[in-house]
Amino acid sequence: MANFNKVYLIGNLTRDPELRVTPKGTAICQFGLAVNRQYKDESGATRDETTFVDIEAWGRQGETISKYCTKGRPLFVEGRLKFDQWEDKASGQKRSRLKVVLEGFQFLGGRGEAGGAGNEADQSPERHSPPPRATNKPAPTEDIDEDVPF
Repeated sequence: MANFNKVYLIGNLTRDPELRVTPKGTAICQFGLAVNRQYKDESGATRDETTFVDIEAWGRQGETISKYCTKGRPLFVEGRLKFDQWEDKASGQKRSRLKVVLEGFQFLGGRGEAGGAGNEADQSPERHSPPPRATNKPAPTEDIDEDVPF
């Protein structure tokens, strides 16, 4: 059976990113993202629904987000869902949460928008999302028959 775990979100940061470093020196950035949805209810009135998502970014991407993003900044996030389970030390209860582990991102908005940082091209020459996949299209040939009826 095939499996697929991919998430694409566009939203605004709900808090300033929190950057920590593991004992081995790997950066971990945690932040929240608010994703809004507008819909019409059965009476025809427009309703707003906000979903709050916890995001975890590792390594260089986490460092970049921590450096250039602040609360309210719009951000495009690409990642995967991860389910964490643990036992609360204080109460002994089992706890769990679903979060997104960031695999790529892009800054949204211009320089004057929330957070004050520019877009990705203005801030860093490095790329923060996977490079496009190469296609295996054959090179065009010069002997194309122009009378093909399609």
